[in-house]
Amino acid sequence: MFAFAPWQRWAIWAVLLMGAVLALPNFFAETQVASWPKFAPRQQVNLGLDLRGGSHIMLEASPEEVARQRLQTLEEEVRGELRRGDDAQRIATGEMSLAGGRLSFPVSNPAQLDAAVERVRRITRPDGLSGQRDFDVSVIDGTRVVVTPTEAGERTALRSAMTQALEVIRRRIDELGTREPDIRVQGANRISVDVPGLKDPAALKALIGKTAKLEFKLVDTTVSPEDLAAGRAGPGSQVLPYAEGSRAGGAGARIAVNRRAIITGDQLVNARQTFGQDGLPVVEFRFDSTGARRFAKTTTDNVGRQFAIILDNQVISAPVIKSPIIGGSGVIEGNFTTQSANELAVLLRSGKLPVALTVVEERTVGPDLGRDSIHAGTLAAVVATIAVALFILVTYGRFGVYACIALVFNILLILGIMSVTGATLTLPGIAGLVLTIGAAVDANVLINERIREERRRGRGIVQAVETGYREASRTIFDANLTNVIAAAVMFILGSGPIKGFGVVLTIGIVTSVFTAVTFTRLLISGWLRKRPAELVL
Repeated sequence: MFAFAPWQRWAIWAVLLMGAVLALPNFFAETQVASWPKFAPRQQVNLGLDLRGGSHIMLEASPEEVARQRLQTLEEEVRGELRRGDDAQRIATGEMSLAGGRLSFPVSNPAQLDAAVERVRRITRPDGLSGQRDFDVSVIDGTRVVVTPTEAGERTALRSAMTQALEVIRRRIDELGTREPDIRVQGANRISVDVPGLKDPAALKALIGKTAKLEFKLVDTTVSPEDLAAGRAGPGSQVLPYAEGSRAGGAGARIAVNRRAIITGDQLVNARQTFGQDGLPVVEFRFDSTGARRFAKTTTDNVGRQFAIILDNQVISAPVIKSPIIGGSGVIEGNFTTQSANELAVLLRSGKLPVALTVVEERTVGPDLGRDSIHAGTLAAVVATIAVALFILVTYGRFGVYACIALVFNILLILGIMSVTGATLTLPGIAGLVLTIGAAVDANVLINERIREERRRGRGIVQAVETGYREASRTIFDANLTNVIAAAVMFILGSGPIKGFGVVLTIGIVTSVFTAVTFTRLLISGWLRKRPAELVL
């Protein structure tokens, strides 16, 4: 029981010292830590919104919008599939409709109806893993194919859209250089964003609320000014407004463009703010190899025509193709400031949101309130530590000294682990820290009381200590296992402060068991080998 091999002693001390070293930056200001040598640890515990202050935004997606975009994507896929092959294999259809939340179209040649249904079902085949079918394909009136989304498919699409939106938002916020934002999906169609240290949420709200759907489309010059003013366009075209402040067009100006995009922002590999030949800010972009080839072919075939650069269904500019653009790069011009051009570049680099998000809740926590919370929480932790240490010292003497040493290392281990893992400390997390202080001493109380009980039964000091640790450890492990389960449930199912409490409680339980059982046993083992006769309980 007390026979520690040399490597075990070194391993225990190495873990404790490593935890102390990793926790060290938390006792200094960020400016001081920044000047430390590169090899020294610099990571500090991330303070949550309630401690550091910052901005909170709740974003919401419309499930109906997700379903609509999904049908539009399906429409393009179906068109491409039915046109595939030579003239004999292509299937002619009438106008496709998205009315009623489903895709429907008539097949011109009834003899090709079965082939059309087969091709559509090939696109909408069930998922290979779950066997789930996202769409039901049927025929009505003998000639019209109807594709109806299933409920399971809509749920899957919404979940996928929210996951993708989460990553896009994360990339956009990272571009701002903010530290450790807390971004998570809440419910089926909401995303919670907490950015500690951000005082003004206006820029953040504007940045993450934009869909950033970039498209390049040819301009339809056949639409008359009267139709433009009325918002009418022929089949295959649409009327879009110019973006506010754009160089082309005046207030309320519109332009007709082809519905089908030449290329989209999905083919962008980079975008950055730079300056044009006139010295004004512009956004320089570059396509991947596929996008570059498509852009080169389109500009080669349409020299002299206008093409529109469209962001979120608003035309930024509509330049004339003066010559083929074969380099796979170009610039977006507009009435940009340096800041707005940089924000657009950030949006394009981070990718477009799969669905529009609206802000349904926002709040700002001032840094003064955060400082007050830190002061109150720190004071509570210090008072709790001192009170517990005094109790354990008065009650158990030398064993109390070992318990206090273990308690100090326990706190350092918690801070060190939270620093290196990037965990966020919230106000409830401080409560969890104080709770683990009591739990750590509780383990020592169980051990010491069991040792006293064994001594009253007449056992020798070494046998009493060995039996006390062995028997009490079982109770300690069982009790803390139930706490870990409860903390894990809070972490998995909770959000915000509840999750922060679960994180600190889980880390604290693990470290308290290690320090209160293993570490104190190491200390007592070394002391017993030297002076066993002096032990008094």
